[in-house]
Amino acid sequence: MENRKKVAVVGGGPGGYIAAIRAAQLGAEVTLIERGTLGGTCLNVGCIPTKSIIHSAELYSEIRDRGAQLGIESEGLRLNFARVMAQKDDTVKRLVGGVSGLIALNKIKVVKGEASFAEDGRLSVRKEDGSDVLADCDAIILAAGSKSFIPPIEGIGECSACMDSTGALSLKELPKTMIVIGAGVIGLEIACAYANFGTEITIIEAMDHALPMMDRDISNIAVRHLKQIGAKIYLGATVLSVSESDKGAIVTYRNDRQEILNCEAEKVLVAVGRRADTVSLRLEAAGIENRQGRIVVDSHMRTNRENIYAIGDCVFGHAMLAHTASRMGEVAAENIMGIESVYDETTCPSCVYMEPEAASVGLREDQLEKGTYKVGTFPMYANGKAMIMNGGEGMVKILADAENEVILGVHIAGPRAADLISEGAVAIRMGMTADQLIDTIHSHPTISETVREAALDLQERALSMPPKRRK
Repeated sequence: MENRKKVAVVGGGPGGYIAAIRAAQLGAEVTLIERGTLGGTCLNVGCIPTKSIIHSAELYSEIRDRGAQLGIESEGLRLNFARVMAQKDDTVKRLVGGVSGLIALNKIKVVKGEASFAEDGRLSVRKEDGSDVLADCDAIILAAGSKSFIPPIEGIGECSACMDSTGALSLKELPKTMIVIGAGVIGLEIACAYANFGTEITIIEAMDHALPMMDRDISNIAVRHLKQIGAKIYLGATVLSVSESDKGAIVTYRNDRQEILNCEAEKVLVAVGRRADTVSLRLEAAGIENRQGRIVVDSHMRTNRENIYAIGDCVFGHAMLAHTASRMGEVAAENIMGIESVYDETTCPSCVYMEPEAASVGLREDQLEKGTYKVGTFPMYANGKAMIMNGGEGMVKILADAENEVILGVHIAGPRAADLISEGAVAIRMGMTADQLIDTIHSHPTISETVREAALDLQERALSMPPKRRK
C-alpha cells in the first residue's frame, strides 16, 4: 500500500469526481482539488438545476393547458416561483451531498483550492488560507470544465439586465419578458421553461436554424413548439448591441432581411456557448499543448506531457457534455492504472430537455452523401402512449446504410426522447441492422414502439402508420 500510485484530479465536476472514484477503485491514492463546490457546473448551476426548473414548468403548463382535457379541474392554479427555485436548490443540495458521500466512501482526499502549474511545471495548489502547496502525485487528471462565453457585443458586459445561464437559474422573481441570445441547447431549454411559466420570450439566433447539433427535422419541431407556446424566434439575425433601458435592456439586431430592429425586455439571457476554463491552470508553464485553452489529448485522454491527462469540457475536439466528461474520466483513470482504455464518442447521444424532448445519436442527414442511405420515420401521433402523454407531438427518424440497412443515426423528438435515445446508441454500437431492431419485440403501449415502427418504415412496411403516410 505504501507504493500505491498517487493521482491528483483537478476539478470535481462529473468528469473529475468520476475519474477520482474510478482511480480509487483501481487502488490509487487520490487527491481531488476543487476551488468551488463538488459537482461542478453540471450539478450546481447547469444540468440538474435546469432540469428541476423545466420539470416544474412542464407540470405547471400541462395542468394549466391540458388539465381540463385530462379531467383535472384546478381552480385558482398559480405559480409559486420562489418555491420552484427552492425545490431546485433542495435537489442540488441533496445530490451534492450524495457526491460528497461517494468521495468519502472511496477514501478520496479533497483539497479546497485553485490549482495551477508552477514555473517548473509541477502542479501547485493555492489553498483557501492563501498558502501554496505542491501536489504530491505520480499522475494528474485535468478536469477544469468550462464557463459561459460572453461574445464581443457592444454593451453586453455593462448591461445589468444581461445574465448567463447561471443567472437565469438564480432569479428571485419571474420576469415578464426575456430576450434569449442564442438558440442552442442552453438557450432553448431555459427559453422553453420560462415560456411555460408565462414569460414573454424572444429568441435571436445568428444561424439560419436552431439546435445545430440536431437533425433539421428534429430542430424544426423544437422551433415549432416554441412558437406554439408564444415565443418569438428570429433566425439568421445578428445582435449588434445591448443597452440599458427603463424596462431592463434594449437589444439591437439585424434580421435576415438586413433590417436594423430593436427589442426590449426585463432580462437578457446570453447563451451563445461555453469556453474551456483553463486560464488559471497556466498550461504554458507545464508545456501542455492546447487550442485557445482547450487541451489537446489522444484517445487515451493523454496530453503531450507524460502522466498528465485531461477530460471533459476543457479538452479540444470533443462534445462538451456531462456524460462525455464522465466517460473520459473513466478512460483516463484506467490508463493511469495500467488498463488499456480508449475513448470513443461515436455513440454519444445529444439531448435537449425542452418540450418535447429532443435527442440524437450517430450521423445526421447533412453528414451523409445523397444516395448512400435510407430514411425511416414515424410520427408520435400514431403512437398510443405518446398521444396520452403529450398529444402525439414529435417523431422518430432512423438513418441506415442504403445497401445493408446498418443503422447510422437515430433522431427523436417526443416524450422521453432523452431516455429512449440510448436504444439508438446501443443499436449503432452493436452494428445492428433494421431487421435486428425490428425482430426485437418492444413492449406495448410504450414510446419505444415508435423506434421499431421507424425501422419498419425503412423497409416501407410500417404497421401503425396512418394511410396517408404510406408510400
